[in-house]
Amino acid sequence: MEYTIALKETDEGYAVWVPGLPGCWSQGQTRQEAVENIKDAIGLYLEVAEELAGKEAEMLEIAVA
Repeated sequence: MEYTIALKETDEGYAVWVPGLPGCWSQGQTRQEAVENIKDAIGLYLEVAEELAGKEAEMLEIAVA
């Protein structure tokens, strides 16, 4: 599966996140390190999402004005 990532140079190196996966962020001192770190973060994010999806949860639909 492919994900679009956002990469931004900062004073400390690079910040990286996945707009399609809320809360999936990472960083690295170099561009390449940041990209490798976000690959790991995506894998962990998906593992947790799968684990949580396997547990019973109440699903609700709401309207937003």
